[in-house]
Amino acid sequence: MSKDEFVMKAVIQEEEESTQSVRPQPSINLVILGALAENFNLRVNLGDVVLASGFTVGKSPTANKDKLHACNLLLSGDDASIYVSKQKPAEPKSPLARKRSSLIPAEGSRAAKGPKYSYVHLDQLKDKSVVNVYGVVTFFKQPFKTRGTDYCSTLKITDQSNQKVGCTIFCGNLEDHPKIFEIGDIVRMHRVKVGLYNNSPTLVNTSGFSVLTFSGTVGAAVEPRTRSKTFHFGKDDRRAVEELRSWAASHSPLPPSSTAVTLAAVQPNTYFDLTCQLLAKAPIESSCTLLRVWDGTRCPQTLLKVIVEPNVTEGPHSFSKKKEGVIANVLVYDNHVETSRQLQPGAFLRIYNLRAIPGSSKLPGLTNSQPVEVDPLAFHLHGGTSYGRGIRILPEDSPDVQELKRLMEAFSEEEEEPSDSELLEVFSTPPEYLDGDAVDHQTERTCTHQVQQEPLSQVKQNDQSQVHHVRVQLSSYQPHRLFQALKLFCSRCSSIRDIPDDEELALIFSEASKRSEAYSPPEWALSGELSLPGDASGSPSVHLSTELMNEGQQDQLIFLKGCSLEETCHLAATYKNIVPVRSSDGQLAPLDLSAPFLFRGRRRCKRCSKAALAEPSVEGKVSLDEKIIAEALGVQLLQPMLLMKLMLQDDSDTLDVFLWKHAELFFGVAAGDVWTNQEAQSSVQQAMDALCPAEGSRGRRPWLDLCLLAYRPEGDEENRTCYQICNTAVIKHPSE
Repeated sequence: MSKDEFVMKAVIQEEEESTQSVRPQPSINLVILGALAENFNLRVNLGDVVLASGFTVGKSPTANKDKLHACNLLLSGDDASIYVSKQKPAEPKSPLARKRSSLIPAEGSRAAKGPKYSYVHLDQLKDKSVVNVYGVVTFFKQPFKTRGTDYCSTLKITDQSNQKVGCTIFCGNLEDHPKIFEIGDIVRMHRVKVGLYNNSPTLVNTSGFSVLTFSGTVGAAVEPRTRSKTFHFGKDDRRAVEELRSWAASHSPLPPSSTAVTLAAVQPNTYFDLTCQLLAKAPIESSCTLLRVWDGTRCPQTLLKVIVEPNVTEGPHSFSKKKEGVIANVLVYDNHVETSRQLQPGAFLRIYNLRAIPGSSKLPGLTNSQPVEVDPLAFHLHGGTSYGRGIRILPEDSPDVQELKRLMEAFSEEEEEPSDSELLEVFSTPPEYLDGDAVDHQTERTCTHQVQQEPLSQVKQNDQSQVHHVRVQLSSYQPHRLFQALKLFCSRCSSIRDIPDDEELALIFSEASKRSEAYSPPEWALSGELSLPGDASGSPSVHLSTELMNEGQQDQLIFLKGCSLEETCHLAATYKNIVPVRSSDGQLAPLDLSAPFLFRGRRRCKRCSKAALAEPSVEGKVSLDEKIIAEALGVQLLQPMLLMKLMLQDDSDTLDVFLWKHAELFFGVAAGDVWTNQEAQSSVQQAMDALCPAEGSRGRRPWLDLCLLAYRPEGDEENRTCYQICNTAVIKHPSE
């Protein structure tokens, strides 16, 4: 087994009680795994005295061969420890006392013999090898929860070889992931395994993985970020970090500098990173949390204020009038809500890919303290991990935190007692998805069926009727996360499929760009190369329709080849329609059918699309829309839809039903709006929270009048009867 996997075997024997003893001392195999083996290897020499604890005893498979003890001692995991004494006790008459007084823990000392690590440049990686590497971070995503028990983080690194390598880290503990704060940070990774993806090297953590992270700023302290106390870091390591810092600063291998700005510099309609201190937080609903933060500067824009009850606020619920003027309300959604639960008021944070949205006064919930003519600026951290979106806690000794503290100290707050009116104004405006008044949610049937209301027990026994009217309560529903209820529906073949996540789409784009081959552009296209700033993967090619050029509509549609998903999304802000393409059999062809065929948010049906590249006709048309482009490319558009499973209950029984065909009528919003509009998403979530309160008793749940349709799915061998909600709408009444 290679030394990089750090499995170490040693032979130990009991120390002789007397120098005159001639009886051979029994020996036993000691097997050490992981980081403990690494540190033991650095510190032990022949003749040293060791003390082991927390081991397990197992049968030795080599006893017949090496003639040692029939058992061996296995040390692994957090409970195992081994101590090393560099000298034997001077007085053998009390060996145990002397041994213990001179023992040095193997995991505690950095002053033992020099490191035995070798590091590989990124352009010398070999498939399936386990290596140690240094690199400068050019891209990263905060750790996110996988479908299993691990968290996953992804990053890209480079070094003096200019080779860029993607890394994927899976660890069950968040603290074991790289503590990366910004692009340009430096990582040292031990025991990562090399793999090939599309003939390009990638790195994945393997057994015994460890990582240190350093600031990439030239002249900053070389202090490793890690929770481990068992790492080795010597002069050679310090030199490697400083060399990478100097190289990165002079060669500019990184994307454009960090998007971190202060509140004073925030502009509307932008995404930015914010370094701030958390003052207070409060849950808004199950999928949204409010964070009240400041950075010592004042935003020149009028900021959105949010109403929350003082009894649900963690941290101070009011501040002086002057300090209120520099506090920003940040609304975080979906997967970031779980992260926010771990945050404590007073913590220093960096919030990545925060969005500044103007015009919230057009949404319901404004009070008289914020006039309609004022467009307050709202800060939203949307769900997902695209573009590194997430929240990271910064240590207090971080240079960024020190600068933040300097700004805060410069803010001279006047000490004054807030008045009662000021206390009422602290959270004066609810978030954009809440109405100004509390509302009760009920349902009403919109059908004209002349049928009697039935209990659920009778519905389940009635095989004759297809339509049923019931009065029930909602016991539970799936999925609880709204984005999982969004599906894509093909009206031609009636197939339903999940919406691909960002990671899956990024792989499709990456594969298409890496498998590039020679091709001939279409005769109708005007072709060229696109120059992208920063960490672009290559020189993407762009193809324009000559007909559109002649009509002066060249910005209406471009065909784009060789861009990553992230780059395509950024370009979509400039061009009205982008069709991603790839090269295949010497020609340009549409991208994999799992990806959007057009960057206006629509996807296509694999089964019904006969995709081929063609020039859309613009004759007699003022502008292009997705239907015109889809028809030209032979694409069958998919429609967004909502699909949920609900458990109903009354005094007689329970019944599982589906909500999908009439989901838009039920919620009063279009599925397409739920996909793209935060207000529509919040409306659906608010309705479900009201119909099925998370911690409410059954008696608190409203009674719902529903119309159910019974049907038997085609191809179901068990011939089961299923039910779906139809002709029913949620209605809102102001609370009395």
